[in-house]
Amino acid sequence: MRLMPRSTSARLALAVTASFLLAFVLLGIGVHYAVSAMLIQDARDLVRVDAAGLVEMYTDDGRSALLGELRDRIEADEDPDAVYAMTAPDGRVVAGNVALPRHHRGARWIEFTEHRADGDLRVVAQLQRLPDGTTLLTGTRTRSQDRFLGLMLRTALAALLVAATLGALIGWLTSRWVSHRLSHLDDTAGRVGSGEMALRARLDGSDDAFDRLARRFNAMLDRIQDLLDGVRHATDHIAHDLRTPLTRLRNRLEELRRREPGAESGAQLDAAIGETDQLLHSFGALLRLARIEAQSPVHDEPVLDLSDLARDAAELYTPIAAERGIALTADLPGPGAAAVRGDADQLFQMLVNLLDNAIKYAPADTEVALSVQRERHAIVLQIDDRGPGIPAADRERVFDRFARLEEHRGSPGTGLGMSLVRAILHRHGGHIALLDNAPGLRVRVSLSEAGG
Repeated sequence: MRLMPRSTSARLALAVTASFLLAFVLLGIGVHYAVSAMLIQDARDLVRVDAAGLVEMYTDDGRSALLGELRDRIEADEDPDAVYAMTAPDGRVVAGNVALPRHHRGARWIEFTEHRADGDLRVVAQLQRLPDGTTLLTGTRTRSQDRFLGLMLRTALAALLVAATLGALIGWLTSRWVSHRLSHLDDTAGRVGSGEMALRARLDGSDDAFDRLARRFNAMLDRIQDLLDGVRHATDHIAHDLRTPLTRLRNRLEELRRREPGAESGAQLDAAIGETDQLLHSFGALLRLARIEAQSPVHDEPVLDLSDLARDAAELYTPIAAERGIALTADLPGPGAAAVRGDADQLFQMLVNLLDNAIKYAPADTEVALSVQRERHAIVLQIDDRGPGIPAADRERVFDRFARLEEHRGSPGTGLGMSLVRAILHRHGGHIALLDNAPGLRVRVSLSEAGG
Protein backbone atom coordinates (compact mmCIF):
# COMPACT_ATOMS: atom_id res chain seq x y z
CA MET A 1 0.00 0.00 0.00
CA ARG A 2 1.43 3.36 -1.05
CA LEU A 3 1.31 6.04 1.66
CA MET A 4 2.92 8.79 -0.40
CA PRO A 5 0.92 10.28 -3.28
CA ARG A 6 2.16 9.62 -6.79
CA SER A 7 1.65 13.18 -8.00
CA THR A 8 4.66 15.47 -7.68
CA SER A 9 2.33 18.41 -7.05
CA ALA A 10 0.59 16.50 -4.25
CA ARG A 11 3.96 15.59 -2.70
CA LEU A 12 5.00 19.25 -2.93
CA ALA A 13 1.79 20.35 -1.20
CA LEU A 14 2.31 17.71 1.51
CA ALA A 15 5.93 18.78 2.03
CA VAL A 16 4.98 22.46 2.33
CA THR A 17 2.18 21.64 4.78
CA ALA A 18 4.40 19.35 6.87
CA SER A 19 7.20 21.94 6.99
CA PHE A 20 4.75 24.67 7.99
CA LEU A 21 3.28 22.51 10.79
CA LEU A 22 6.69 21.35 12.02
CA ALA A 23 7.90 24.95 12.28
CA PHE A 24 4.71 25.91 14.14
CA VAL A 25 4.98 22.97 16.58
CA LEU A 26 8.65 23.68 17.33
CA LEU A 27 7.87 27.35 17.90
CA GLY A 28 4.93 26.45 20.15
CA ILE A 29 7.06 24.05 22.23
CA GLY A 30 9.73 26.71 22.65
CA VAL A 31 7.23 29.39 23.69
CA HIS A 32 5.47 27.00 26.10
CA TYR A 33 8.77 26.06 27.74
CA ALA A 34 9.87 29.70 28.05
CA VAL A 35 6.55 30.88 29.51
CA SER A 36 6.42 27.93 31.93
CA ALA A 37 9.95 28.63 33.15
CA MET A 38 9.13 32.31 33.57
CA LEU A 39 5.99 31.56 35.61
CA ILE A 40 7.88 29.12 37.87
CA GLN A 41 10.58 31.72 38.41
CA ASP A 42 7.94 34.32 39.35
CA ALA A 43 6.41 31.83 41.80
CA ARG A 44 9.82 31.20 43.35
CA ASP A 45 10.49 34.93 43.70
CA LEU A 46 7.18 35.31 45.51
CA VAL A 47 7.94 32.38 47.82
CA ARG A 48 11.48 33.65 48.46
CA VAL A 49 10.22 37.05 49.62
CA ASP A 50 7.56 35.46 51.84
CA ALA A 51 10.06 32.99 53.35
CA ALA A 52 12.57 35.78 54.03
CA GLY A 53 9.94 37.67 56.03
CA LEU A 54 9.10 34.61 58.13
CA VAL A 55 12.77 33.86 58.82
CA GLU A 56 13.30 37.46 59.86
CA MET A 57 10.37 37.16 62.29
CA TYR A 58 11.92 33.98 63.71
CA THR A 59 15.26 35.73 64.17
CA ASP A 60 13.73 38.78 65.88
CA ASP A 61 10.88 37.29 67.95
CA GLY A 62 11.66 33.60 68.26
CA ARG A 63 10.03 30.33 67.42
CA SER A 64 6.74 30.97 69.21
CA ALA A 65 6.12 34.18 67.26
CA LEU A 66 6.78 32.36 63.96
CA LEU A 67 4.46 29.54 64.95
CA GLY A 68 1.71 31.99 65.85
CA GLU A 69 2.14 33.86 62.58
CA LEU A 70 1.84 30.64 60.59
CA ARG A 71 -1.33 29.60 62.44
CA ASP A 72 -2.87 33.04 61.94
CA ARG A 73 -2.17 32.97 58.22
CA ILE A 74 -3.56 29.45 57.84
CA GLU A 75 -6.74 30.32 59.74
CA ALA A 76 -7.26 33.65 57.93
CA ASP A 77 -6.79 32.02 54.52
CA GLU A 78 -6.29 35.41 52.89
CA ASP A 79 -4.20 33.80 50.14
CA PRO A 80 -5.79 30.43 49.22
CA ASP A 81 -2.74 29.45 47.18
CA ALA A 82 -0.17 30.03 49.96
CA VAL A 83 1.08 26.90 51.74
CA TYR A 84 2.97 26.71 55.02
CA ALA A 85 4.28 23.95 57.21
CA MET A 86 6.56 23.68 60.25
CA THR A 87 8.03 20.41 61.48
CA ALA A 88 9.83 19.70 64.71
CA PRO A 89 13.33 18.19 64.66
CA ASP A 90 11.77 14.74 65.11
CA GLY A 91 9.70 15.20 61.92
CA ARG A 92 6.40 15.89 63.69
CA VAL A 93 4.25 18.55 61.96
CA VAL A 94 3.69 21.42 64.33
CA ALA A 95 1.62 23.64 62.02
CA GLY A 96 0.72 23.62 58.36
CA ASN A 97 -1.94 23.44 55.68
CA VAL A 98 -0.10 20.99 53.42
CA ALA A 99 1.52 17.60 53.89
CA LEU A 100 5.24 17.60 53.31
CA PRO A 101 6.52 15.14 50.74
CA ARG A 102 8.35 12.24 52.30
CA HIS A 103 11.43 12.20 50.11
CA HIS A 104 12.76 15.71 49.73
CA ARG A 105 16.29 14.67 50.85
CA GLY A 106 17.22 18.06 52.20
CA ALA A 107 16.54 19.92 48.96
CA ARG A 108 16.13 23.67 49.18
CA TRP A 109 13.47 23.97 46.44
CA ILE A 110 10.90 21.28 45.82
CA GLU A 111 7.91 20.82 43.50
CA PHE A 112 5.18 18.32 44.28
CA THR A 113 1.53 17.60 43.54
CA GLU A 114 -1.12 18.18 46.17
CA HIS A 115 -4.10 15.85 45.84
CA ARG A 116 -7.33 17.68 46.71
CA ALA A 117 -11.04 17.03 46.32
CA ASP A 118 -11.30 19.75 43.66
CA GLY A 119 -8.35 18.32 41.71
CA ASP A 120 -4.60 18.01 41.81
CA LEU A 121 -2.56 21.18 42.27
CA ARG A 122 1.11 21.75 41.68
CA VAL A 123 3.08 23.30 44.58
CA VAL A 124 6.39 25.17 44.42
CA ALA A 125 7.99 25.44 47.88
CA GLN A 126 11.19 26.40 49.66
CA LEU A 127 12.53 24.38 52.61
CA GLN A 128 14.64 26.06 55.29
CA ARG A 129 16.16 24.43 58.36
CA LEU A 130 16.13 26.84 61.29
CA PRO A 131 18.87 26.94 63.97
CA ASP A 132 16.77 25.01 66.50
CA GLY A 133 16.31 22.09 64.09
CA THR A 134 12.84 23.14 62.96
CA THR A 135 12.08 22.88 59.25
CA LEU A 136 10.03 25.67 57.64
CA LEU A 137 8.20 25.11 54.35
CA THR A 138 7.02 28.18 52.51
CA GLY A 139 5.32 27.70 49.14
CA THR A 140 2.54 28.57 46.77
CA ARG A 141 0.09 26.62 44.68
CA THR A 142 0.56 27.34 40.97
CA ARG A 143 -3.17 27.41 40.34
CA SER A 144 -3.23 30.62 38.28
CA GLN A 145 -0.03 29.71 36.44
CA ASP A 146 -1.41 26.27 35.53
CA ARG A 147 -4.68 27.83 34.36
CA PHE A 148 -2.74 30.22 32.20
CA LEU A 149 -0.63 27.37 30.77
CA GLY A 150 -3.80 25.32 30.14
CA LEU A 151 -5.40 28.26 28.35
CA MET A 152 -2.21 28.72 26.40
CA LEU A 153 -2.20 25.03 25.45
CA ARG A 154 -5.83 25.13 24.29
CA THR A 155 -5.11 28.27 22.33
CA ALA A 156 -2.05 26.62 20.80
CA LEU A 157 -4.10 23.59 19.76
CA ALA A 158 -6.69 25.84 18.14
CA ALA A 159 -3.89 27.77 16.46
CA LEU A 160 -2.39 24.45 15.33
CA LEU A 161 -5.69 23.57 13.67
CA VAL A 162 -5.73 26.96 11.98
CA ALA A 163 -2.08 26.52 11.00
CA ALA A 164 -2.79 23.05 9.58
CA THR A 165 -5.63 24.48 7.50
CA LEU A 166 -3.51 27.43 6.43
CA GLY A 167 -0.55 25.16 5.68
CA ALA A 168 -2.73 22.85 3.60
CA LEU A 169 -4.12 25.88 1.75
CA ILE A 170 -0.63 27.27 1.12
CA GLY A 171 0.57 23.84 -0.01
CA TRP A 172 -2.42 23.48 -2.32
CA LEU A 173 -1.92 26.96 -3.77
CA THR A 174 1.79 26.24 -4.25
CA SER A 175 1.10 22.97 -6.05
CA ARG A 176 -1.58 24.67 -8.17
CA TRP A 177 0.86 27.42 -9.11
CA VAL A 178 3.52 24.88 -10.08
CA SER A 179 0.96 22.80 -12.00
CA HIS A 180 -0.31 25.93 -13.73
CA ARG A 181 3.21 26.90 -14.81
CA LEU A 182 3.85 23.39 -16.11
CA SER A 183 0.42 23.02 -17.72
CA HIS A 184 1.47 25.34 -20.57
CA LEU A 185 4.39 23.04 -21.37
CA ASP A 186 2.16 19.98 -21.07
CA ASP A 187 -0.50 21.49 -23.34
CA THR A 188 2.12 22.55 -25.88
CA ALA A 189 3.72 19.09 -25.88
CA GLY A 190 0.31 17.45 -26.35
CA ARG A 191 -0.68 19.72 -29.23
CA VAL A 192 2.71 19.36 -30.91
CA GLY A 193 2.37 15.60 -30.56
CA SER A 194 -1.03 15.91 -32.26
CA GLY A 195 0.55 17.56 -35.28
CA GLU A 196 0.75 21.31 -34.52
CA MET A 197 4.48 21.40 -35.15
CA ALA A 198 4.62 25.21 -35.39
CA LEU A 199 3.29 25.68 -31.84
CA ARG A 200 5.70 26.87 -29.14
CA ALA A 201 5.51 27.25 -25.36
CA ARG A 202 4.60 30.70 -24.05
CA LEU A 203 7.34 32.73 -22.33
CA ASP A 204 6.55 35.26 -19.58
CA GLY A 205 9.95 36.99 -19.46
CA SER A 206 10.49 36.23 -15.75
CA ASP A 207 13.69 34.25 -16.50
CA ASP A 208 12.86 31.86 -13.67
CA ALA A 209 13.37 28.09 -13.85
CA PHE A 210 10.07 27.55 -15.65
CA ASP A 211 10.79 30.28 -18.19
CA ARG A 212 14.25 28.84 -18.89
CA LEU A 213 12.73 25.38 -19.26
CA ALA A 214 10.20 26.76 -21.76
CA ARG A 215 13.02 28.34 -23.79
CA ARG A 216 14.94 25.07 -23.91
CA PHE A 217 11.73 23.24 -24.81
CA ASN A 218 11.11 25.66 -27.68
CA ALA A 219 14.71 25.30 -28.87
CA MET A 220 14.26 21.52 -28.89
CA LEU A 221 11.03 21.87 -30.91
CA ASP A 222 12.80 24.18 -33.36
CA ARG A 223 15.51 21.57 -33.85
CA ILE A 224 12.95 18.80 -34.34
CA GLN A 225 11.06 21.00 -36.80
CA ASP A 226 14.26 21.62 -38.78
CA LEU A 227 15.02 17.89 -38.92
CA LEU A 228 11.47 17.01 -39.97
CA ASP A 229 11.45 19.71 -42.61
CA GLY A 230 14.76 18.40 -43.93
CA VAL A 231 13.43 14.84 -44.17
CA ARG A 232 10.15 15.99 -45.71
CA HIS A 233 11.84 18.21 -48.27
CA ALA A 234 14.28 15.46 -49.18
CA THR A 235 11.37 13.05 -49.66
CA ASP A 236 9.46 15.57 -51.78
CA HIS A 237 12.48 16.37 -53.91
CA ILE A 238 13.31 12.71 -54.49
CA ALA A 239 9.72 11.92 -55.37
CA HIS A 240 9.35 14.91 -57.69
CA ASP A 241 12.74 14.48 -59.34
CA LEU A 242 12.27 10.79 -60.01
CA ARG A 243 8.65 10.89 -61.18
CA THR A 244 9.55 12.75 -64.36
CA PRO A 245 12.27 10.34 -65.60
CA LEU A 246 10.13 7.38 -64.55
CA THR A 247 7.19 8.75 -66.51
CA ARG A 248 9.45 9.21 -69.55
CA LEU A 249 10.78 5.69 -69.09
CA ARG A 250 7.25 4.31 -69.00
CA ASN A 251 6.25 6.21 -72.13
CA ARG A 252 9.31 4.85 -73.96
CA LEU A 253 8.49 1.33 -72.82
CA GLU A 254 4.94 1.79 -74.10
CA GLU A 255 6.28 3.03 -77.42
CA LEU A 256 8.69 0.11 -77.61
CA ARG A 257 5.85 -2.29 -76.75
CA ARG A 258 3.85 -1.00 -79.71
CA ARG A 259 6.84 -1.40 -82.00
CA GLU A 260 7.71 -4.89 -80.74
CA PRO A 261 4.47 -6.84 -80.71
CA GLY A 262 6.26 -10.19 -80.33
CA ALA A 263 5.06 -12.46 -77.58
CA GLU A 264 8.38 -12.93 -75.74
CA SER A 265 9.56 -9.34 -75.90
CA GLY A 266 6.00 -8.08 -75.24
CA ALA A 267 5.75 -10.02 -71.98
CA GLN A 268 9.07 -8.63 -70.82
CA LEU A 269 8.04 -5.09 -71.76
CA ASP A 270 4.70 -5.52 -69.97
CA ALA A 271 6.56 -6.61 -66.84
CA ALA A 272 8.87 -3.59 -67.09
CA ILE A 273 5.88 -1.28 -67.55
CA GLY A 274 4.22 -2.87 -64.49
CA GLU A 275 7.34 -2.31 -62.38
CA THR A 276 7.50 1.30 -63.55
CA ASP A 277 3.83 1.82 -62.63
CA GLN A 278 4.57 0.38 -59.20
CA LEU A 279 7.42 2.85 -58.71
CA LEU A 280 5.25 5.76 -59.85
CA HIS A 281 2.52 4.65 -57.49
CA SER A 282 5.04 4.48 -54.60
CA PHE A 283 6.31 7.98 -55.28
CA GLY A 284 2.74 9.28 -55.48
CA ALA A 285 1.95 7.66 -52.13
CA LEU A 286 5.10 9.17 -50.62
CA LEU A 287 4.04 12.64 -51.75
CA ARG A 288 0.53 12.17 -50.33
CA LEU A 289 2.00 10.92 -47.06
CA ALA A 290 4.36 13.92 -46.81
CA ARG A 291 1.50 16.36 -47.49
CA ILE A 292 -0.75 14.76 -44.85
CA GLU A 293 1.99 14.76 -42.21
CA ALA A 294 2.68 18.44 -42.89
CA GLN A 295 -0.96 19.46 -42.36
CA SER A 296 -2.29 20.73 -39.03
CA PRO A 297 -4.97 18.86 -37.04
CA VAL A 298 -8.57 18.98 -38.25
CA HIS A 299 -9.93 21.40 -35.65
CA ASP A 300 -11.41 23.70 -38.30
CA GLU A 301 -12.49 21.06 -40.81
CA PRO A 302 -16.23 20.67 -41.55
CA VAL A 303 -18.44 18.03 -39.94
CA LEU A 304 -19.26 15.02 -42.13
CA ASP A 305 -21.01 11.67 -41.78
CA LEU A 306 -18.56 8.76 -41.64
CA SER A 307 -21.34 6.30 -42.45
CA ASP A 308 -21.88 8.03 -45.83
CA LEU A 309 -18.19 7.66 -46.68
CA ALA A 310 -18.27 4.02 -45.55
CA ARG A 311 -21.34 3.39 -47.71
CA ASP A 312 -19.61 4.90 -50.79
CA ALA A 313 -16.48 2.82 -50.15
CA ALA A 314 -18.60 -0.34 -49.75
CA GLU A 315 -20.39 0.34 -53.05
CA LEU A 316 -17.04 0.87 -54.74
CA TYR A 317 -15.54 -2.42 -53.48
CA THR A 318 -18.59 -4.68 -53.59
CA PRO A 319 -18.05 -5.59 -57.31
CA ILE A 320 -14.31 -6.06 -56.73
CA ALA A 321 -15.01 -8.36 -53.80
CA ALA A 322 -17.63 -10.29 -55.81
CA GLU A 323 -15.10 -10.95 -58.57
CA ARG A 324 -12.91 -12.70 -55.99
CA GLY A 325 -15.82 -14.65 -54.52
CA ILE A 326 -15.94 -12.54 -51.34
CA ALA A 327 -19.14 -11.17 -49.79
CA LEU A 328 -18.77 -7.58 -48.58
CA THR A 329 -21.42 -6.72 -45.95
CA ALA A 330 -22.01 -3.31 -44.41
CA ASP A 331 -23.74 -2.56 -41.12
CA LEU A 332 -24.08 1.22 -41.16
CA PRO A 333 -26.26 3.58 -39.11
CA GLY A 334 -28.72 6.08 -40.53
CA PRO A 335 -27.81 9.56 -41.76
CA GLY A 336 -26.25 11.87 -39.17
CA ALA A 337 -25.56 9.11 -36.63
CA ALA A 338 -21.78 9.02 -37.21
CA ALA A 339 -20.79 12.68 -37.34
CA VAL A 340 -17.06 13.38 -37.27
CA ARG A 341 -14.94 16.39 -38.11
CA GLY A 342 -12.33 15.95 -40.81
CA ASP A 343 -11.21 15.87 -44.41
CA ALA A 344 -13.63 13.76 -46.50
CA ASP A 345 -11.03 12.86 -49.14
CA GLN A 346 -8.50 11.66 -46.59
CA LEU A 347 -11.05 9.66 -44.58
CA PHE A 348 -12.28 8.06 -47.79
CA GLN A 349 -8.65 7.22 -48.67
CA MET A 350 -8.33 5.55 -45.25
CA LEU A 351 -11.47 3.49 -45.88
CA VAL A 352 -10.30 2.47 -49.34
CA ASN A 353 -6.88 1.35 -48.06
CA LEU A 354 -8.39 -0.73 -45.25
CA LEU A 355 -11.03 -2.34 -47.48
CA ASP A 356 -8.47 -3.02 -50.21
CA ASN A 357 -6.22 -4.85 -47.73
CA ALA A 358 -9.12 -6.86 -46.30
CA ILE A 359 -10.37 -7.99 -49.73
CA LYS A 360 -6.84 -8.59 -51.05
CA TYR A 361 -5.92 -11.07 -48.32
CA ALA A 362 -9.31 -12.65 -47.62
CA PRO A 363 -9.76 -16.11 -49.19
CA ALA A 364 -12.61 -16.87 -51.62
CA ASP A 365 -16.03 -17.85 -50.28
CA THR A 366 -15.54 -15.78 -47.12
CA GLU A 367 -17.00 -12.54 -45.86
CA VAL A 368 -15.58 -9.10 -45.19
CA ALA A 369 -17.75 -7.16 -42.72
CA LEU A 370 -17.76 -3.35 -42.53
CA SER A 371 -19.55 -1.63 -39.63
CA VAL A 372 -19.82 1.85 -38.12
CA GLN A 373 -21.25 2.47 -34.65
CA ARG A 374 -21.28 5.08 -31.90
CA GLU A 375 -19.59 4.31 -28.58
CA ARG A 376 -19.28 6.89 -25.77
CA HIS A 377 -18.81 10.07 -27.78
CA ALA A 378 -16.69 8.19 -30.30
CA ILE A 379 -17.41 6.81 -33.76
CA VAL A 380 -15.97 3.33 -34.22
CA LEU A 381 -15.27 1.87 -37.67
CA GLN A 382 -14.60 -1.87 -37.79
CA ILE A 383 -13.55 -4.13 -40.66
CA ASP A 384 -13.42 -7.91 -40.16
CA ASP A 385 -11.98 -10.43 -42.59
CA ARG A 386 -11.20 -14.16 -42.56
CA GLY A 387 -7.74 -13.95 -44.06
CA PRO A 388 -4.42 -15.10 -42.59
CA GLY A 389 -4.35 -12.18 -40.17
CA ILE A 390 -1.24 -10.51 -38.77
CA PRO A 391 0.88 -12.00 -35.97
CA ALA A 392 0.70 -9.96 -32.76
CA ALA A 393 4.44 -9.21 -32.93
CA ASP A 394 4.08 -7.60 -36.39
CA ARG A 395 0.93 -5.53 -35.84
CA GLU A 396 2.81 -2.33 -35.03
CA ARG A 397 5.45 -2.88 -37.69
CA VAL A 398 2.92 -2.85 -40.55
CA PHE A 399 2.46 0.90 -39.97
CA ASP A 400 6.10 1.60 -40.86
CA ARG A 401 6.88 2.88 -44.33
CA PHE A 402 7.54 0.17 -46.93
CA ALA A 403 6.95 -2.50 -44.29
CA ARG A 404 5.87 -5.81 -45.87
CA LEU A 405 5.38 -9.09 -44.07
CA GLU A 406 7.47 -11.97 -45.45
CA GLU A 407 4.44 -13.94 -46.61
CA HIS A 408 3.08 -10.90 -48.48
CA ARG A 409 6.22 -9.74 -50.24
CA GLY A 410 5.15 -11.24 -53.56
CA SER A 411 1.75 -9.53 -53.56
CA PRO A 412 1.21 -6.18 -55.29
CA GLY A 413 1.48 -3.07 -53.18
CA THR A 414 3.81 -0.29 -52.10
CA GLY A 415 4.03 -0.94 -48.36
CA LEU A 416 2.72 2.59 -47.71
CA GLY A 417 -1.01 1.91 -47.37
CA MET A 418 -1.05 1.46 -43.61
CA SER A 419 1.40 4.34 -43.18
CA LEU A 420 -1.12 6.56 -44.96
CA VAL A 421 -3.91 5.22 -42.73
CA ARG A 422 -1.93 6.02 -39.58
CA ALA A 423 -1.00 9.51 -40.82
CA ILE A 424 -4.64 10.30 -41.66
CA LEU A 425 -5.84 9.07 -38.27
CA HIS A 426 -3.07 10.96 -36.50
CA ARG A 427 -4.18 14.18 -38.15
CA HIS A 428 -7.82 13.46 -37.22
CA GLY A 429 -6.97 12.59 -33.61
CA GLY A 430 -8.07 8.99 -34.10
CA HIS A 431 -6.71 5.62 -33.07
CA ILE A 432 -6.38 2.29 -34.85
CA ALA A 433 -6.04 -1.17 -33.37
CA LEU A 434 -5.29 -4.44 -35.17
CA LEU A 435 -6.97 -7.35 -33.38
CA ASP A 436 -7.35 -11.07 -33.84
CA ASN A 437 -10.63 -12.05 -35.54
CA ALA A 438 -10.02 -15.79 -34.96
CA PRO A 439 -9.37 -16.41 -37.81
CA GLY A 440 -8.53 -13.29 -39.74
CA LEU A 441 -7.90 -9.68 -38.83
CA ARG A 442 -10.14 -7.15 -37.14
CA VAL A 443 -9.29 -3.52 -37.79
CA ARG A 444 -10.86 -1.14 -35.27
CA VAL A 445 -10.69 2.62 -35.91
CA SER A 446 -11.91 5.16 -33.33
CA LEU A 447 -12.60 8.81 -34.14
CA SER A 448 -13.94 11.52 -31.85
CA GLU A 449 -17.57 12.36 -32.41
CA ALA A 450 -18.12 15.88 -33.72
CA GLY A 451 -19.10 18.08 -30.81
CA GLY A 452 -18.43 15.25 -28.31
